Amino acid sequence: MTSFQSTLGEESEIAEELAESQRQISIAEFFEKNKHMLGFDSGARGLVTAVKEAVDNALDAAEEAGVLPDIYVEIEEVGDYYKLVVEDNGPGITKEQLPKVFGKLLYGSRFHAREQSRGQQGIGISAAVLYSQLTSGKPAKITSRTQGSSEAEYFELIIDTDNNEPEISVEETTSWDRPHGTRIEMEMEGNMRARQQLHDYIKHTAVVNPHARLELREPKEHFKFERATDQLPDETEEIRPHPHGVELGTVLKMLEATNSHSVSGFLQEEFTRVGSKTSDSVIDNFRDRHFGREMAWEPPRDGADIAAAVSDATANKGADATDAFAEEIAEALTDYDRVAYHQIVETVSDAAEAVGDGFGVTFGSTVQENAVEAAWDAVLGVSDEADEDVPDGRRRADLYGLVDEATSTRKDDATVESLASRIANRFRNDEDDRDRLTHDELAEYVDWAAERTAEREDASIGDTARENVVEAVWSVMERVPDEVPKVSDLADNRDASSELLDAMRATDIMAPPTNCLAPITDELVEAGLKKEFDADFYAAATRDAEVTGGDPFIVEAGIAYGGELPTDGKAQVMRFANRVPLVYQRGACATTDVVKDIGWRNYNLDQPGGSGIPNGPVVIMVHIASTNVPFTSESKDAVANIPEIEDEIELAIREAARDLKSFLKKRRSMEKRRKKQDVLTNILPEMAEKVSDVTGNEQPDISDAMARIMNNVRVGRDLKENGDGQKVSVTVENHSNASESLEVTDIVTAEPTGLSDGATAVEMDGEWFVKWSVDVASGDDATLTYETDTDASFDLDVDGVETEKLTVNNEH
Repeated sequence: MTSFQSTLGEESEIAEELAESQRQISIAEFFEKNKHMLGFDSGARGLVTAVKEAVDNALDAAEEAGVLPDIYVEIEEVGDYYKLVVEDNGPGITKEQLPKVFGKLLYGSRFHAREQSRGQQGIGISAAVLYSQLTSGKPAKITSRTQGSSEAEYFELIIDTDNNEPEISVEETTSWDRPHGTRIEMEMEGNMRARQQLHDYIKHTAVVNPHARLELREPKEHFKFERATDQLPDETEEIRPHPHGVELGTVLKMLEATNSHSVSGFLQEEFTRVGSKTSDSVIDNFRDRHFGREMAWEPPRDGADIAAAVSDATANKGADATDAFAEEIAEALTDYDRVAYHQIVETVSDAAEAVGDGFGVTFGSTVQENAVEAAWDAVLGVSDEADEDVPDGRRRADLYGLVDEATSTRKDDATVESLASRIANRFRNDEDDRDRLTHDELAEYVDWAAERTAEREDASIGDTARENVVEAVWSVMERVPDEVPKVSDLADNRDASSELLDAMRATDIMAPPTNCLAPITDELVEAGLKKEFDADFYAAATRDAEVTGGDPFIVEAGIAYGGELPTDGKAQVMRFANRVPLVYQRGACATTDVVKDIGWRNYNLDQPGGSGIPNGPVVIMVHIASTNVPFTSESKDAVANIPEIEDEIELAIREAARDLKSFLKKRRSMEKRRKKQDVLTNILPEMAEKVSDVTGNEQPDISDAMARIMNNVRVGRDLKENGDGQKVSVTVENHSNASESLEVTDIVTAEPTGLSDGATAVEMDGEWFVKWSVDVASGDDATLTYETDTDASFDLDVDGVETEKLTVNNEH
C-alpha cells in the first residue's frame, strides 16, 4: 500500500482537503504556463509569432473596413530585449474595446461567425501581449485612432492572468499623424536566429495578399513589398452550417437550441442549402432509417380472393353494402403493381368512406381493421389451413423473381429457389406482420438466408450477390407515411438524432455557398507569384467549394517554375490558410503530406525514389480558405489531416501541375527543334555555297529552305525599286501544321506610305513602326506592302510564335 493510500485510510478529511486546494484557473493563467502551445516556445520563434499575430490582425481590420492595407513592421534591439512595432491604416479600435482586444484572451467577434477570417479564437494578439509582459515585464503600448476622431487613444496595459482582464497603467488621448489605424509596441525577449522565417512570413504574406503594401525594417535589412492590385478580397457573409459536415453532438445541441418545432422547419432554418424539396428528401431518408420500409408484394390480378376475404371479414353491414365495400377494395388493390401494408390501410379507409356515404352505413375502426387484415392475408395468399412450416407461395414466388434477376446466371435454379424461400420465411416469421424493415434488417435477412443456403445446398453466395439481392428487394419496398417525431422528441433521443444525421449525409445537397469565403482566385495567385518570384512559368487553380465538419472550404494551388529560382535542392513549398503563411511545423501539415505523396515524375519533375518533395527550380503554393481551418494546435502552424481537405489539396495541385507538364513537354520539344535548327544553320550555308559553285548561279535563299525543313513560319522582306523610292513587301509563309496568329512589326527609318489594309504606322524618335496583325492558316501565306525612301533601313520584329518555330529573314 502506498503512503497516499494509507493516508486515505487514516484521515477521512483528505477528500475535503483536496477539494479546498482545487480551483478554477483563467485561460490567461493557463497559457501563461503553456505559452509554447501558442507558438511562443523560444525567443526566435516568439518574435516571429508576435509579428504574425499583429500583421494578421491588421490585415483583417483593414479588409473589413474596405481599406487597402498599408502595414509597417519594425524590429529594434533595445538593450536585452527587442522592441516590436506594428502599425496599420485600418479603421482603428474604439476606446471601450481597445483594452479588451489586446488585454483579454478569447475576446473577439469571429469565433461564432461562419465566414472566412484570419483570426478566429481571439487569442493571437493578446497572446503576444502576454508573452511580452512575461519576458520583459513591460506593458504593451497601443495607439489607435478611428475615422473622424480628432485625437488618438493611447493605452499602456498588461494582462491580469488571474482574471484574464486588462490591467491599464496609462490611459490618455494623444495626437497621431495617421487619420485612422492602430499601432502596437511591445518589448520582449527574443533573438533574430529565425530571421529567414521572419522574411519568409512577410514575403509569403505579400504573395497571397497582393492587395496589401508591406514594409519590414529589422536590425540588418529593410524590405518593401508593393501591392500588385487595388482589388480587395470579396466581402464575406456569415452562413449557417452545411448538413454534410456537422457531427452528432452538434446536431443534438442545435435541436435543443432551435425555435422550430418540426424537423422540416429545423432543417430549413438552421442549415444552409436546405429548401423545402431538400428538406423533404432528408425526411424521406430519415423515415427509411427510423421506421424502415414496408415490403410491397404483387397482388392477385383477378381480385376475387381479396373481395371474398374482405366480405367474410365484414359483419352486420348488409349484403349489398358489404359486397360493394369488398369490391371497391379488391378493385383498388389489383390496380397496384405492388402493394404494401400501409397502402392497404389507406385503400380500406377510402373505400369505407366512399361506400359508407353511398349506402348510409358506417364502417368503423374495427370493421376497417378486420378488412385490412383480410385483404393483407389475401394479397399474401395466407389462409388458416396453410402449413406453418412452409412459406406462403406468393411471397416465395415474388422473391424468387427478384433474387433470380439480382444474381448471376451461374446460380442454378435450386440455389435461387432455396435463397428466395428462406428470405420469404424470415418475412413470414417476423413479429412485425406488416413486413416492415430497415435496410440493415433486410441485409440481415439476406445474410441469414444466404448462410443457410450455402451450408445446406453447398452453394456459394458471395458478398456482391448478397448486396445485389438486398438492393433489388429494397428498391420495391415502399416508404411509410408515419409522422416524423417533433424536434423536442428528437432532442431527447440520441438514436433518432443519429438517424437524422445519417439521412442528412445520404441526401444529395448542393455544395455550400462561397459568399462566406474570399479565395485569392487563380488570377491573383498567379499575380502574387509573378510579383515575388522571377520564373519562366506560372500556373494556378482554384477548386470549387467543398465541406468538412459543417464548414465550407476552398483550396487553391499555384506553381512557379524556372527563371531565377534556385536549380539545386528541393522545391519550395508554401503553405497558407486564410491568406496567412504557415511558417512552422511543415512536417506536421496535411499540405506537406499531400505534396510528398504526389508522383511528380508524372509531371516531368525530378523526384528521387518516387516520393517526397520534388527537386528543381519550383515553388509550390497551397492556400486553404475556410470558415474554420482545422489546425493541429492553437499556434495555427499546420493543417490537420482531414481526408476531404487532403483530397482537394491534391486535386488543386494536380490541376496546376498538368499545365506545368504541358509547359515542360513543350519546352523540351522546343529544345530539340533548337538543336536541329542549329545544325541546319551550320550545314545549309555550306550546301548553298557548293550549289552556287557547281551551277554558277547566285546562292539560294536558305531561310526558305530552313522554314520548309523545320515546318516553321517564315517572315521575310522583299524590296523593289519604285520610281524615287522602293516598294516593301513583308511576306508570312506558314509551313507549320496549324494556323498561326502573328504580330509583325517592321521598324523603318523613313516614313512609310501606301500601307496595305490592316497595317498601321506609328512614329517614335525618328523611326516608324509599321504594325500588322495577321492570321495565316497552315500552308497559306500573306503579304504586307508599303512604300518608302530608298535610303531607309529596316528591322523586323515578330511576336505570337515561339522563336524555335520562327524563321525571320531580315536581309533585303
